[in-house]
Amino acid sequence: MVTTIQLNDNVKLALDRLKEGKKTYEEVIVEMMQKLEEQKRKQTQLLIEGYKEMATENIKIAKEFEDIERDLSWEW
Repeated sequence: MVTTIQLNDNVKLALDRLKEGKKTYEEVIVEMMQKLEEQKRKQTQLLIEGYKEMATENIKIAKEFEDIERDLSWEW
């Protein structure tokens, strides 16, 4: 199904700048959508890796505190 959409002049000009050779507007838009999805996946993966690293560091710190508490005799 082919459809027509309305674009502001500045959006059309931006799409024109992204067109290479005989690319259609659809090809330009699909390419942008694919790049956006790829960036989302990369960002999600980076966040997951970052959270894993933070969790590992938090566990190390918690163990250090446990060791300190075990070594100190707190008597009041």
